[in-house]
Amino acid sequence: MYRSCAITDVVAENYRTRALVFDHPLPSEPGQFVMVWLPGVGERPYSIAGANPFRLMVVAVGPFSEALHALQPGERVWIRGPLGQGFRLPDGSGDGPESPGEATGAESASRSHVLLAGGGYGVAPLHYLARQAVRTVVTVDVCIGAATADDVLLSDAFRSLGASVQVTTDDGSLGRRGLVTLAVEQAIASRRPDTVYACGPTPMLEALESLCRAREIPHQLSWEARMRCGMGLCGACEVHGRDKDGWLACTDGPVASGS
Repeated sequence: MYRSCAITDVVAENYRTRALVFDHPLPSEPGQFVMVWLPGVGERPYSIAGANPFRLMVVAVGPFSEALHALQPGERVWIRGPLGQGFRLPDGSGDGPESPGEATGAESASRSHVLLAGGGYGVAPLHYLARQAVRTVVTVDVCIGAATADDVLLSDAFRSLGASVQVTTDDGSLGRRGLVTLAVEQAIASRRPDTVYACGPTPMLEALESLCRAREIPHQLSWEARMRCGMGLCGACEVHGRDKDGWLACTDGPVASGS
């Protein structure tokens, strides 16, 4: 069933990315997604970037996303969802307002430690996850990868939550030069996390999956795939490969757990 959502705000995140903020909350888990429909334009999947208020992050990469970029406050989109399987934080991270909380001395001594890795606009659901994590006894390190400094998303937003942030860019224009996977490997060597969470391009996720398996670190990875129906009917989003034949990103995922 579709739900009509009115835009209340449009925020420019960088030169080709806008956040659309809507007029109501959407109870959901970080890593879940919605199908967004624009009459006369089409329908596409988008990761949920925030729940209260409901928020999407849209990168201009084609006609549909450009149509979303053209929308102004007061205009509407139609959504189905939330859909799919999202990220799960360690036990003890409950629900509540999306704002940092303070841990007691005993809680601080037993904090869980998580490492988040985002490639490109894969950082959007991870920022939603970080907002949940910092409300509890979870400390957060973040590695962000992008092509150039202009493409980096949400680094300051993660820092404002109290997270430690490392940035890598392909051309070295911001942070370290190189792939985000190298930053993740170094972060693990410096401080082993209880869980690694990641969202980004498939080659990045495959490298992180191999890294985490070799070091026996629990991990939750959000796999990209072409989604059409969002309900497991068309099979377009099947992810092939080791342990994943017949695995549908829209229903079995997008998030898959490993240890």
